[in-house]
Amino acid sequence: MRILIAEDDAVSRRMLEATLTKWNYEVVVTTDGQQALEALAKPEAPSLAVLDWMMPGLDGSEVCRRARAHQALDGRLLYILLLTAKGNKEDIVEGLTAGADDYIVKPFDRAELQARINVGERILRLQAELAERVKELELALSKVKQLQGLLPICCYCKKIRDDQNYWRQVEGYVAEHSEAQFTHAICPSCREKIIEPQLEKLRLEQEAVPK
Repeated sequence: MRILIAEDDAVSRRMLEATLTKWNYEVVVTTDGQQALEALAKPEAPSLAVLDWMMPGLDGSEVCRRARAHQALDGRLLYILLLTAKGNKEDIVEGLTAGADDYIVKPFDRAELQARINVGERILRLQAELAERVKELELALSKVKQLQGLLPICCYCKKIRDDQNYWRQVEGYVAEHSEAQFTHAICPSCREKIIEPQLEKLRLEQEAVPK
């Protein structure tokens, strides 16, 4: 997995890069907020970013805001972990409101950093799976045919008039304009009014035949 880091302090940057590389991540290194924002805007941008809060030019919270605005346009997945020396509640709320998914206070503990990155990976996997399911659902829905509007139907024979002004059997019309399939049966009312009189007539005819 590729991870972008943005850290202006050279010592902290090298330590962070070495740590992530040791954990077998491919690291994209940037040294300020503007570089980080440009790297996140590229088509091949990493989906996980570790941003220092205090950087010259664009700070970490501003990078979060702009990256989220760009993400809303292209729909790419992005998980942002903010590194901050600010540990009070107000600053943490500000960072999360700006668009960070999580934060860790500097100087960071390596085990904690690894745990938080693992959480980010799991969330990204779940988001990717969800996005794939949504695509599959949208594709399925796009294939569903729907009957809409007024359908001219004969009040006697119940045939439907189609767009070419031909009268069609109901089942043929519905099958053509939807995914429905038909199996024929006889309702109790029709059985009483039609089938049973026919059976009775047939029975009488058979009895009238000389033996």
